[in-house]
Amino acid sequence: MKKLKRMEGFDVITNIIVFILAIMFLLPLFWLLTNTFKTSSGIYQMPPDILPKQWYLGNLAELFKGQPTLRWIFNSFVVSFLTALLSVYISALAAYGFSKLQFKGKTVLFIIVIASIMIPKETFIVPLFDIIEKLHWVDTYQSMVVPNLATGFGTFMLYSYFKVIPESIRESAKLDGASEWTIFTKLMFPIVKPGIGALFILNFVTAWNDYLWQLLMARSKEMKTLTIGVASLQQDINPNIGLKVAGAAIAALPMIVIFFLFQRFFIKGATDGALKE
Repeated sequence: MKKLKRMEGFDVITNIIVFILAIMFLLPLFWLLTNTFKTSSGIYQMPPDILPKQWYLGNLAELFKGQPTLRWIFNSFVVSFLTALLSVYISALAAYGFSKLQFKGKTVLFIIVIASIMIPKETFIVPLFDIIEKLHWVDTYQSMVVPNLATGFGTFMLYSYFKVIPESIRESAKLDGASEWTIFTKLMFPIVKPGIGALFILNFVTAWNDYLWQLLMARSKEMKTLTIGVASLQQDINPNIGLKVAGAAIAALPMIVIFFLFQRFFIKGATDGALKE
């Protein structure tokens, strides 16, 4: 009984700490959203107002009127969706091959793939840029999508999902005459859906927030993504801090919506691989 009460007390303390940390992490987001509806003088005001005394919509109006913001949003969705979709499929193929198939050099190759996770992208950005330039892909969608399709992290993440699937399922399908491709697409792929969903969300968010590579690839104003477009406002329209805050809020909003819509799938996908035996 005493042990039960001790555990309940521990749970209460833990929940209080989590609640306080959640509030602390949400404060910058709250500040960003509320300042979107303030004038520049209201943002700089000291002490600051928690909520705007008068809700000002001029920042949003100027953001969409003076800049190709809708095109930037469209570019971000295209690049992020294609990157997430194709990279998940490629990672699933690689993870299935490493976990279920037998071939020469499998262990060494898998170690190389996993070791690639530790290499920062910035270290090979110069030769990668040179390749993209020789292919004449600069300022195109493929230049922002293709270099991010093969990831060691995605392969490693899905590897654990495929690995725990009993080999007897695959052997039964082979005895029934199913090809390796049919086993992968019709049998194995649906089983690892939680991991697929979690990896898709992670890749989508990573591609959405990618800055350095998209900055190098997007030369024209029409090809900029929302992240790059918002950053360019700091150079083009320096005095208006309200416009910059509004742009940052618009860039963050899709990620917030995606998290709340798919958090159940993300949490399930991120934990299932560790809980399976």
